[in-house]
Amino acid sequence: MSEAVQKTDVAIIGAGPVGLFAIFECGMLKMRCHVIDALDTTGGQCAALYPEKPIYDIPGYPQIDAAELIQKLEEQTSPFEPVYHLGQQVERLTDLGGGWRLETSKGTVIEARAIIIAAGVGAFGPNRPPLPDIESYEGKSVFYLVKRREDFRGKRVVIAGGGDSAVDWALSLAGLAEQVYVVHRRPKFRAAPESVARLDALAAEGAIEMVVPYQLARLEGADGRLEAVVVATLDGQERPLAADALLPFFGLAMNLGPIAQWNLNLERNHISVDPATCATNAPGIFAIGDIATYPGKLKLILSGFSEAAMTAHAIYPLVHPGEALHFEYSTTKGVPGAA
Repeated sequence: MSEAVQKTDVAIIGAGPVGLFAIFECGMLKMRCHVIDALDTTGGQCAALYPEKPIYDIPGYPQIDAAELIQKLEEQTSPFEPVYHLGQQVERLTDLGGGWRLETSKGTVIEARAIIIAAGVGAFGPNRPPLPDIESYEGKSVFYLVKRREDFRGKRVVIAGGGDSAVDWALSLAGLAEQVYVVHRRPKFRAAPESVARLDALAAEGAIEMVVPYQLARLEGADGRLEAVVVATLDGQERPLAADALLPFFGLAMNLGPIAQWNLNLERNHISVDPATCATNAPGIFAIGDIATYPGKLKLILSGFSEAAMTAHAIYPLVHPGEALHFEYSTTKGVPGAA
């Protein structure tokens, strides 16, 4: 364990987009932040899983890549000089009565008046489709994430799944890849309606081929290199799709890790919070972003941004007891260091 105890106003667990915006909101209320993340870089899922994926629902940006969004958020937080503790996980929490002590896997010890858990889906990994010998293809021609669109230029790509990731990457790779197949077990997709409409339009133009209703059956190839993805209908009729790459998007396996042992109210691997403040059942601990749940919750980055603002205001009296908070818009008060 590190000898020195580092003290701060707020400890933020998770350095994804919502955690980064929480730094800004806390900073605007004159609260210092330390940020802990198990990944060795900021950005959470945006950086680790889909840095080049376009995001369409960030206000003011008709389209922005995930990596660029993280860069902009880091620029926004920089005036408040957050302290990052990356590549380590919070393993132990101790209630100090009016604050918390956090101890990480690298021996870092932090004492904070409040904690914001912005851990996204927790520790994450892909849900693998149950295909024989799929492991031998992984990393060579089967990929659960896309880090560089250019890797698929001129290739025959099979995308499997019916959610936002499958639809978004089909839209992104159309015109770049030689051929894009979208395999789904039913005609109805779970993605944003506008994205599905664009997918249908590209299919009508012949830029994408919809393979519906089918599901993955087996892979054909050698030495980790795909030659075909065999798909089948529910009654067993098979069809081979000549392919160089398979992108199966069946969601992430979620593991809360040590968070599950912190006596917080959990609901299906999410933390239940007060929708007005994002407070958990533990005094001084708040949860925002995808890990938080309450009635009517929308799992959107912009919802997480709103939660970060509400949480910062709820934490203010814990950090500055007895001090009245006079709400001011950023256009009025400005940002420290800004001209």
